[in-house]
Amino acid sequence: MKKVTKLLLAAGISLAVVGAGSSGVLSNVSSAASAPLKVGRVEAAAHGTKCFTVAVAVVQNGVIVAASLDDYQFLGSDVATGVPNSDKDFGQNYKDPAMVLASKKANAKYYSEHMKEEAKSTVSYDKNMAAIEKFATGKTIKSLEATLAAKSKEQMVDAVSGATLVDTQGYLKAILAAAKAAK
Repeated sequence: MKKVTKLLLAAGISLAVVGAGSSGVLSNVSSAASAPLKVGRVEAAAHGTKCFTVAVAVVQNGVIVAASLDDYQFLGSDVATGVPNSDKDFGQNYKDPAMVLASKKANAKYYSEHMKEEAKSTVSYDKNMAAIEKFATGKTIKSLEATLAAKSKEQMVDAVSGATLVDTQGYLKAILAAAKAAK
């Protein structure tokens, strides 16, 4: 009974990390039910110098069974919803009160329109992130590491079906770092 409860808890955590739309998470968890799940989280500079990335990886037996990514950047408060407490004491520390620290996923509609205007992007931000997360899920740490070592930044964009971001490699490196940090 304890194992079943722990497995259900682990599956719930995994689903919460990647969102209910991800497939394959439960089959990955149940196939190695006796192995513990380990969670790693890192902050990285996966996409330039104007934002930061938070990457989370759930690892079991050296396999990434779930991954989650998001970028945080200062965006205009007139177009974006800031992180919690942006409108309270935390927000008082912003250098420019017209800007808020914001999750790009939480503001995917706005940010995707910005990507469309600035870079002619045809894939929304959230769909790009989902494709990168899906690519990493199911890979061993060693195989993801080998793929990243063997492919250039440009080749990684082509390797991840559904993702068009020039920094796809940077996001995968962030997931890899989170997977290696998993405890």
